[in-house]
Amino acid sequence: MELIKIYIEYSIIGILGFMSFLTLWFGLERVFYLSRVDIKTFKKRGELENRLTSNLTIISTIASNAPYIGLLGTVCGIMITFYKISLDGSFDTNSVMLGLALALKATAIGILVAILATVIYNMLARKAEVLITRWEDLDENQKI
Repeated sequence: MELIKIYIEYSIIGILGFMSFLTLWFGLERVFYLSRVDIKTFKKRGELENRLTSNLTIISTIASNAPYIGLLGTVCGIMITFYKISLDGSFDTNSVMLGLALALKATAIGILVAILATVIYNMLARKAEVLITRWEDLDENQKI
């Protein structure tokens, strides 16, 4: 049973680690792209918007799902702790509290990943919005 608990714990933490890696990877990619993009080369708003918001969906999906994956790890950890209690036939407060504390670690990590992804998403979405507004202003000035 202890081996299953370790596998679940490392799997959940590994998934959350991978999600935070993806968030940082796509976030940095967007930061570099948005800092170098020449909005004057775009003729249509839709094309500009698609290019500026590329990969933001992945970041927002990670932001909304990371807490649930952390919660899944916590639920699995609690279930294993209760199963272990039922097998032992005795109630040892120290082992139960240790099992619950370790199970809550997954939720805490999931929340941290979600906070990171949400902050990155909001910063990038705002930067894309500013660039789109600048493009519209350029377009209006050219018509005058």
